Amino acid sequence: MAKKTPARPQQQTSHLPQGHPPVPPQKVGVLYVNLGTPDNTGYFAMRRYLKEFLSDRRVIDLNPVLWSLLLNVIILTKRPFTSGHAYKTIWNTKEDESPLLTFTKAQCKKLQEKMKAEKPGVECAWAMRYGNPSIAKGIDELRAKGCQKILLFALYPQYSAPTSATVYDKAFDHLKTLKWQPAIRTVPSYHDHPAYIQALANSVQAHVKTLSWTPDLTIASFHGVPKRYLLEGDPYHCFCQKTGRLLREKLGIPAQKWLLSFQSRFGTEEWLKPYTDKELIERTQQGKVKNVLILAPGFVADCIETLEELNIRLREDFMAAGGKNFSYVPCLNSTPDGIDVLAQVTLNELSGW
Repeated sequence: MAKKTPARPQQQTSHLPQGHPPVPPQKVGVLYVNLGTPDNTGYFAMRRYLKEFLSDRRVIDLNPVLWSLLLNVIILTKRPFTSGHAYKTIWNTKEDESPLLTFTKAQCKKLQEKMKAEKPGVECAWAMRYGNPSIAKGIDELRAKGCQKILLFALYPQYSAPTSATVYDKAFDHLKTLKWQPAIRTVPSYHDHPAYIQALANSVQAHVKTLSWTPDLTIASFHGVPKRYLLEGDPYHCFCQKTGRLLREKLGIPAQKWLLSFQSRFGTEEWLKPYTDKELIERTQQGKVKNVLILAPGFVADCIETLEELNIRLREDFMAAGGKNFSYVPCLNSTPDGIDVLAQVTLNELSGW
């Protein structure tokens, strides 16, 4: 009678003890973070959003007692109405969300597809510094997927304390609460990245081809900050200037037909100059400008500052001042060039992971 071959012991498929919760495979995560958005255009949603935004000491660093009084008693009483009205003019009614949220979701989705093809094992998520979804939620989402290494990507090409730095501050505030922190990297300024400059140039050139007129002036409008920040060591102004110079050279636009300026100021303190609105209206009233092309290179996605402040309000003021033609170049948003820029920066910063 033939002898039976002894059965092989079953190969152990896990080193975890019985009853241990499942441990997902180790992955690398990328959290893309933009500024923020209200949940809706109503008074209370706007108030919550503005309160979080304007209470950030990186954004407003005035005397905290006096600023708190001014903010809560005066600003948050009136501004939710005016800001809500502005958001209504650009609101994505189909999805019931702000354009910034729409574009950021689309960017993250396309970046996830690109990472899947070029660097498998990378998980992408997105968050907002103010409003929803929060940075803490984004970090926890990536950790739940097994990400023990996370790249934090503040979506601002030009570093500044009130933008990039506050994103990373908020992320580390959450990390301080964790018993097991993931390894962290942060994305530096990419204001002079060749792919970024080329993508901006491509967007301007493609847009100009759709016009039936030639611009007298091309404006690169960046978000402003108080001049004091520059004097205190914030490099933002320098980074904007370099982006503008590289872009103008790439486009071949003469210096006399180019303006780099700053928008979105508030309060009585002096901000970085020249001011976009004042400079354009002054030149228009003087008869120096009739046809203007404007872009906002510091924004990776269209938002309230570009769609409402520039493309609606500034356009109306320009026409009222005697202007003839006004055209706004959309941000890179989720275009192939825009996604390629973000992907290149991401992959570079993931090197070694």
